[in-house]
Amino acid sequence: MGALGEADVAVPVALVQATKAFGGTIALKDASFELRPGEVLALLGENGAGKSTCVKLLAGVYLSTGGHIEVDGKPVVFHSPHDAQAAGISVMHQHPGLFPDLSVAENIYLGHMPRDRFGGIDNAAVLAGARKVLATVGLDVPAETRLGTLRTSEQQLVEIARALSLDARVLIMDEPTAALSQREVERLFTVVADLRLHGVAMMFVGHRMDEIFRIADRIAVLRDGRLIGIKPKAELGRAAAIGMMVGREVTDLYPERNHATGALVLEARGLSHAGGFSNIDLKLHAGEVLGLGGLVGSGRTEIARVLFGIDQPDAGEILIDGEAAHFASARDAMDARIAYVSEDRMGQSLVMDFSILDNAVLPVLDKAARSGFYGTDRAIDLVSDWLKRMKLRFSGYGQPVKELSGGNQQKVVLAKWLRTEPRVLILDEPTQGIDVGTKAEVHAMIADLAAQGMAIILISSEMPELIGMCDRIIVLREGHRTAEFARGEATQEKVLEAATKADKRADPAAQAASEEKRKGPLDILKRREFGLLAAMLAVAIPVTIINPRMVSAANLTAVSMDAALLVVAALAQMLVLITRNIDLSIAAVIGLSAYMAASMVQAYPGLDIGIGLMTACAVGGVAGLINGLVVTRGKIPAIVVTLASMSIFRGFNSIWAAGDQISADEVTQAWLDMTGLKIAGVPLIVIIAIVILCLGYVLLYRTAIGRELFAAGSNPDGARLIGIPVDRRILLAFGMAGLLGGLCGALWASRYATIDARVALGFELTVIASAVVGGVAIRGGSGTLLGIILGALTLLVIKNGLTLVRVDPLWLQGVYGLVILVAIGIDTFIVRRAEQARQARAR
Repeated sequence: MGALGEADVAVPVALVQATKAFGGTIALKDASFELRPGEVLALLGENGAGKSTCVKLLAGVYLSTGGHIEVDGKPVVFHSPHDAQAAGISVMHQHPGLFPDLSVAENIYLGHMPRDRFGGIDNAAVLAGARKVLATVGLDVPAETRLGTLRTSEQQLVEIARALSLDARVLIMDEPTAALSQREVERLFTVVADLRLHGVAMMFVGHRMDEIFRIADRIAVLRDGRLIGIKPKAELGRAAAIGMMVGREVTDLYPERNHATGALVLEARGLSHAGGFSNIDLKLHAGEVLGLGGLVGSGRTEIARVLFGIDQPDAGEILIDGEAAHFASARDAMDARIAYVSEDRMGQSLVMDFSILDNAVLPVLDKAARSGFYGTDRAIDLVSDWLKRMKLRFSGYGQPVKELSGGNQQKVVLAKWLRTEPRVLILDEPTQGIDVGTKAEVHAMIADLAAQGMAIILISSEMPELIGMCDRIIVLREGHRTAEFARGEATQEKVLEAATKADKRADPAAQAASEEKRKGPLDILKRREFGLLAAMLAVAIPVTIINPRMVSAANLTAVSMDAALLVVAALAQMLVLITRNIDLSIAAVIGLSAYMAASMVQAYPGLDIGIGLMTACAVGGVAGLINGLVVTRGKIPAIVVTLASMSIFRGFNSIWAAGDQISADEVTQAWLDMTGLKIAGVPLIVIIAIVILCLGYVLLYRTAIGRELFAAGSNPDGARLIGIPVDRRILLAFGMAGLLGGLCGALWASRYATIDARVALGFELTVIASAVVGGVAIRGGSGTLLGIILGALTLLVIKNGLTLVRVDPLWLQGVYGLVILVAIGIDTFIVRRAEQARQARAR
């Protein structure tokens, strides 16, 4: 067990003979090590060696198959990440479990939100605490910023800030520097040094040997799921550590390259892209490896995206073999035999739910689908050779790529693009997050491809990699070229100086002042809500000119009462949508609840309002919970479940009604007055809807559970990593949606008086449209109450206006749909422009 028991100081946490198996696969076998106060234990190993398994055992994400965890010398069992956090363990995971639709502050404190005296979120404490830890990690962004607008490296800093916000006594860092620039790494190491002085026990998992030997006190090495040994840093040299990791000697991390370069293949002249880079000249020859160096955000990736046709240049030109070329899309660049390996392996290079084969064959799918018919055997023939050359470790071509280690995933990406037989290969951080052994294989492959005449652009944040692999290095800073070094001239000091030296052409203070001047009242034009208001006015104004009844008191009252019903239903749909699900049965729930409520009022007139509301809410709540249980326990997609339950609820309603209709004279007047009564001129149904919306606001924006609903939809896997019970939150969303649907059914029965089994037939489409038009994302994680209110009003105003101008009913639905499409198109354009502006500011 290594050094267990050697120190007199208390050991905060230790793994003791820990084993973890997944089915028949042993990921970790009999691993034992301890984390000591004021020390950093570095955990080394190739991809798939068991490092992340150790991390997730200590984090409470996994339960061990054998062995146990000790906290302060006593055996414990972590059933969830909350248990680990309660024991004082904080974790920075390899793939940050962040939530792009929430603010930076919420990302930092989600799962352990400070509470006010009423039990709600203490927003002031959240913002103050977030600003404090952001300053600690050196991230200068407002705590209220939406996380999705930040660069990858900035998001990694938010992950670090979140770990620090727990004020834990044990800090586990799983690949924390993979996406960080050198400056950001230095800041992290400063934080680690301070934590060491305060007695925090730390574990650092990484692949960069320079960082490991700089930060570690002791080094533990894993290979094939087994602990090979633990030694003090002073007793273990780099070569010995690498040998322990891979089981062999790795001597040629940067292979010798002596071949001559060939003809000019690609050239850029005065290339510029707003917000990314400006006036870039570069030349790339056959057989050459050209490096692009600089800090993260210096414009390196933006240049690669323009060269590959993803983004379009604002100025300058690209030449292939001396002739001007224009790439309107990535397909055009591929036709010119250019390939691009993105830095974002999981987000842009791979479809994580697809198999290895399906990912590898994507760029040459047309060759695997002769005459339009895809053939698995043809696909295997196309890519098997390159996958073998990559020495891919996999169980079969049908294995989901998400089951592979990071290094093997990168091999699939490289094989995928090399199968296109490119002349120009752009590699953006090709060795990020992969182990030393795989890194040596990738470097050997790059050298071999260059020797065969391929022209290669290498983008890397690792100085030794740039210097060791490149024939020339172009250094960038803030989108401008600052230096160029030939092979043999470059040193880490020279490259870093060129990447960080002050740029006299741009005054940051002046830029900030200019940015502030651009802000102002016109920013409202970039908001989604403005698009909806514009759509309503575009209909209401001309209709009012044609038919003044549009703004009459009677019409406005009728529209407001219809809107109240629709908004309550849209809120129910929003609750489900933000968790990345959908409820197609909402209208059937409303119809069933309405008829059951009216039936009970008819049967028990003395209890009218009470029995009607209780019945409707009970029916709706049960229906919602049934949907939620089948979705969460059965793991069946919500669209399938609710499509089936829609028919079931409708069928049950028809059987119960047996063709009967409950009319207004069969229920009490008090029941009918429940919605029609006016208070200070406002219909009671509108007041009820406002109260429900206020309660919805408190739930969604003032309670931790509400923010967890958004998190569960924004990033379900990330939510689970920090201990959010995602399935329970989804069940809660369906239950509350059903309850609101039942309440809406009761209000419907009171408002429209005459009720039969066809109540709200087809209404689900209007409800879903209201939520989506109002900005609730189908993908989950985002949406606002103001948005669904405006979405509902927009649809009703359009429908009301078309009716008042006497559009033929045969045309009404078509015109209605067309106007909705135009409204969404305008809204989407406004949102996209705002997003582009935010991205430009984030670069």
